[in-house]
Amino acid sequence: MLIVSRAIHLPESELVERFLRADGPGGQHVNRTESAVELRFDVAHSPSLPDDVRARLLARRDRRLTGEGTLVIQARRFRDQARNRDDARERLVEIIHGALEAPKKRVATRPTRASKERRLVAKQQRGRIKQGRSRKPDIE
Repeated sequence: MLIVSRAIHLPESELVERFLRADGPGGQHVNRTESAVELRFDVAHSPSLPDDVRARLLARRDRRLTGEGTLVIQARRFRDQARNRDDARERLVEIIHGALEAPKKRVATRPTRASKERRLVAKQQRGRIKQGRSRKPDIE
């Protein structure tokens, strides 16, 4: 059981782990052992997630999220399988933690008079610079 928060516990049956050969340095060791871990979690069909958390996770524009709503995390940072497995699970917990709190709604504000004036002054200066480029110099 993976504990995310007091209210959210993910049973092992919802986590699908696949072990692969990691790339990178390591000599023969890297060609013989499957130390990389691919963790899959079906966000769209998980009964353990509350509806609002599920909606926020699925609304994210995350490349690790497939079209079917499965979150795929690959961990290959370490040379041994157990540490990569723990790393993948920690990253899953962090992702779900990010979706626990609802984002704050933006409060519409109006620009101040001073900021409007600064913008207009900057535009006038920019226009003068550009006009100066187009004038031909007086040749005597």
